[in-house]
Amino acid sequence: MPTIPDGPTTEGLDLGRTALFLDVDGTLLDLAPRPEAVLVPPSLIGSLAEAEQALQGALALVSGRPIADLDRLFAPLHLRASGVHGAEMRFVPLGADVEDPMAEGLPRTLWVALTETLFDFPGTFMENKRFSFAVHYRTVPTLKARLRQALVRIIEAHADLDLVMLHGHSVFEIKSRGFDKGKAIERFITRRPFAGRAPIFIGDDDTDESGFAAVVRHGGWAFSVGTSRPGASFVFPTPESVRGWLAQFSRPRASA
Repeated sequence: MPTIPDGPTTEGLDLGRTALFLDVDGTLLDLAPRPEAVLVPPSLIGSLAEAEQALQGALALVSGRPIADLDRLFAPLHLRASGVHGAEMRFVPLGADVEDPMAEGLPRTLWVALTETLFDFPGTFMENKRFSFAVHYRTVPTLKARLRQALVRIIEAHADLDLVMLHGHSVFEIKSRGFDKGKAIERFITRRPFAGRAPIFIGDDDTDESGFAAVVRHGGWAFSVGTSRPGASFVFPTPESVRGWLAQFSRPRASA
């Protein structure tokens, strides 16, 4: 099993026995007022490609974004990935995406109900990810408490859908129960090239905590970004520091 040194460095890692799972927004990328406004540093594309090669393919993005969105952000890369909190999976690069059998597309009636509610919350906006609806309030943070109460009422009114609400950075995300990032990581680590490796997951908010629990259960490590979270061994101060850590995979490594 690889040894994690006293700090966020790759020097103590046996890359042949390590698997790496990475959240995207707030972890690899700095947050932006809107999801489409994030900036991808060109150096990050190279770092991801080199880290995947160093890990012999045992690297996957585990994101709340759809996989198609991840491909757009990190083009020309097509990495192994989980999208929409585990509702979508891609187990091989350039392979077909697989939908979690527990994931069902949310109905239009719920979208309409949310749209009508948001008329009372100017400055908020929604994303339709098919398997989840994300309600953003980044530009109007003072609405958080009242918005949350309104969304809880909508969930209660649609009890037949068995919905849950996740809270990320200035976003509430509504989805069906039964799939999450932890389950996505569990599915990866039963397959090559992840099987038999010690997993590391880096994430930044509440939606990542199921992933933290999954890697710890399997003898791995969870790293958080910005603030300490349950199960996390280390805290990266910013996404920039995560990108710096990832870049270390491409550096020459001392011989044993």
